Amino acid sequence: MPIKARSYLYLSGTPFKVLKDGRFIEEQIFNWTYTDEQRAKAAFAAQHPSSPNPYAALPEMRLLTYQMPDELIAIAGEGEFDEFDLNAFFEARPVSSRSARSTPGGEFEFVHKGDVQKWLDIIRGSYLPTQIDAMKTGTRPPFPYSDVRLLPYLQHSIWMLPRTASCAAMASLLAEPQNAFWHDYTVVNVSAPGIGVGLDALPPVREAIGNGHDTKTITLTVGKLTTGVTVPAWSSILMLRNLQAPETYFQAAFRVQSPWTIRNPEGDDPSREEILKPVCFVFDFAPTRALRQISEYGVGLAPKERNPEKAVEDLVGFLPVLAYDGSHMTQIDAGQILDIAMAGTSATLLARKWESAILVNVDNTTLKKIMASEAAMAAVMNIEGFRALGSSVFETVVNKSEAVSKTKKEKGDELTPADKKQLTAEEKEYKSKRKQIQEKLIKFATRIPAFMYLTDYRENTLYDVITKIEPDLFKAVTGLTVADFDLLVSLGVFNAGHMNQAVFAFRRYEDASLSYTGIESHQGLRRYGLYDTVVAVE
Repeated sequence: MPIKARSYLYLSGTPFKVLKDGRFIEEQIFNWTYTDEQRAKAAFAAQHPSSPNPYAALPEMRLLTYQMPDELIAIAGEGEFDEFDLNAFFEARPVSSRSARSTPGGEFEFVHKGDVQKWLDIIRGSYLPTQIDAMKTGTRPPFPYSDVRLLPYLQHSIWMLPRTASCAAMASLLAEPQNAFWHDYTVVNVSAPGIGVGLDALPPVREAIGNGHDTKTITLTVGKLTTGVTVPAWSSILMLRNLQAPETYFQAAFRVQSPWTIRNPEGDDPSREEILKPVCFVFDFAPTRALRQISEYGVGLAPKERNPEKAVEDLVGFLPVLAYDGSHMTQIDAGQILDIAMAGTSATLLARKWESAILVNVDNTTLKKIMASEAAMAAVMNIEGFRALGSSVFETVVNKSEAVSKTKKEKGDELTPADKKQLTAEEKEYKSKRKQIQEKLIKFATRIPAFMYLTDYRENTLYDVITKIEPDLFKAVTGLTVADFDLLVSLGVFNAGHMNQAVFAFRRYEDASLSYTGIESHQGLRRYGLYDTVVAVE
């Protein structure tokens, strides 16, 4: 980097990818998340009920997912689980050509235009088949643009679509005569040709919104304005494209969580602040994907939580999730979210959880603990690959990293080009060696899941299976004795919380797949054994 500094602070609202890559070690990570913020708001209100709450303007987010009618799912089903493929459903093509190839600046229409029109009718509650179903069940489902409780939060919304052609097609469709309902909304397509990049795309949106009170807008985008911008009047987002990564999903979702307030609304009290947006909404039409994002985000927010269901429960305590299953809208809990999310995944993806850098700790504090114990050093040397690295690798990493840090702190701006060159070389060396230590420990960790399938005692923790039921096999598979493994666990070399989450995902996936075929694994059992803890199935 061309900036001269002794220290660097990396900021991210959704840092899941870099945390999983192991780029930062535990002592370098500081979190303040949505859950922390909402918890602080609730705590302040309870402790100081008569005082102005500094967190009051931060809206609570709510996620509403909708199962589309079978006739729409049929034209855009995808993959093993027949998930609703938003990208296929909202695919567009040039009006002048039947080829799917887009032409810059041309006019577009949806490939499934009639079905997209049905979807527009559904979300405003005017699609006849869903109205008939609602009459039969005696319920009126809260579709976004039909429920009076939701409409105030849809005055200014952002619709995230899969491609620029889809945005152009949606703008055209909303303007057609049969869609008179939508003519009250000013549609701003920030993905259209001629609209600037980055902040240059913001002025048309702000101009259309104005003061936000006597206008209605819909902003269409593929990715513009979904990171790094604040539009206070946006109160809801419609997720109309497939987003697999939770960081991308929530970067977009949190655009609508920014505060919208008026200070001194009556003109007679400068300290008074009127909150115009106490809650905000995310609407998603691919339920399995949406709930998978919530489960991954919840677990990611609480890396130290040993029970994954508790981690998701903490999140949905402040981010309620309501799911429409075709007849009823129901608030679902953490367990149901995990069931739906994990049933819609693959064993391969679950297996990759055991290849993650977050399973092991290689910070200086942990490495020093290993170095301080002869038994721990001997144990580590028994792990495959460590003998090739040599026992001095730990000392090299710790000493060089501390020496580089000390030199930078003491000399600061007085560092000569030669000093910088030497420090850079030493930094590369110790970071490379730390990475090698990390990789060897991860390779060891990938052998642990095998013990999930070596016992019928599912209520036992994996740790109990390893240390009490199959200790000889453990040594044969890993090269470590139970005593060695126990010592490394006690020193914090392995991250038990994340191991619990990985086992938990397997347990749920396994049970869901068995119960689907009518088999109850271990009937009457009401507990899951994870890595080093047991959780109730309930």
